[in-house]
Amino acid sequence: MGVVAKRSSMTYFSDSRDHYSHRVRIVLAEKGVSVDVVDVDPSDIPMELSEINPYNSLPTLLDRELALYNTAAMMEYLDERFPHPPLLPVYPVARAESRQFIYRIERDWCPLVKTILEGKNRDLVAKAQKDLKDSLAAIAPIFSEKPFFMSDEFTLVDCCLAPILWRLGSFGIELPRTRQVMPLLDYMERMFQRSSFQESLTESEREMRSL
Repeated sequence: MGVVAKRSSMTYFSDSRDHYSHRVRIVLAEKGVSVDVVDVDPSDIPMELSEINPYNSLPTLLDRELALYNTAAMMEYLDERFPHPPLLPVYPVARAESRQFIYRIERDWCPLVKTILEGKNRDLVAKAQKDLKDSLAAIAPIFSEKPFFMSDEFTLVDCCLAPILWRLGSFGIELPRTRQVMPLLDYMERMFQRSSFQESLTESEREMRSL
């Protein structure tokens, strides 16, 4: 993967198929951070990870003595430690709005993604697919106003949203190519062509778009 460079003091334990893992890989690529990316099977957590993360969860970022296992904390830490390019707005109001957008993604869309991926109940999966598709279609027009999600600049919000959009096909969701939805489809194309996004992709993630 493009993010991997020479041996670094920073190690990122990542699930190659997980959208939470993917969002941090985008930040790492955007910042050009030298990091050892370790792909981990979530069903076979290594002892090394168990010793630094009390939840035995993925992803986990290890930077010398610091271990982070919350993606929001990881992204903001990386943004502060490697300030160029900045991925959060400078002004407090805009920064707070970005954090709230991320919160809404995690409250509104991430649970639907989880239901789809778990696939425990066909009716629940179908409802989650419809709800996610309808919700994305409903907000699609806002992408005609600015090049990024409610912003003139690429931010951490885009890092959280793009991995979900990349996976829509593997979720069994196809967005209609209507006039209303086209701004979102155009946004998706811009995000997917961005060099940091391409560098962040694992082989498993590349295969998702060829299903």
